[in-house]
Amino acid sequence: MAKPTRPVVFQHGQAFLAAISERWNYQILREVFFGVHRFGELKRGLGISATMLTARLNDLVELGLLEKHAYREDKPWYEYRLTDGARELVVPAIVAVTRWAEIHTDGETVAARSLLHASCGHETEPYLACSHCHQPIGAADLRPLWARAEKGAAEDHRQSEGK
Repeated sequence: MAKPTRPVVFQHGQAFLAAISERWNYQILREVFFGVHRFGELKRGLGISATMLTARLNDLVELGLLEKHAYREDKPWYEYRLTDGARELVVPAIVAVTRWAEIHTDGETVAARSLLHASCGHETEPYLACSHCHQPIGAADLRPLWARAEKGAAEDHRQSEGK
């Protein structure tokens, strides 16, 4: 029998996780990923108040998820870009949630947003794949592998699953 595990606790991550799961923050990060970078564009596209947007943008900059860049010298107007750290953490989640929402709509037609693989220059549809066999992985294909001290835990697990 598998030994029960303790829940993972992120000492410094609690505020971070709470911030990115906040409704407006997620939507702002999604829009910035899809190319909406300026305050006014974000405000109009999201239908958010200027006060709320300012607060959310400041939080995301403070968390290190967005970088703020002035794009006018004569006025304090800014563009916001994802940081490298945000790209690592947030982009896979944004792509997954966006794709899920595009597929699971209530009868309305939603246009899929195209994605470009910058390395090869081609349009792509990212997917999760097994690092061992390189086959695509669906949600039903993943199960936790409980850590065990004895050698061969993965093999034992495969045999118990009938594979």
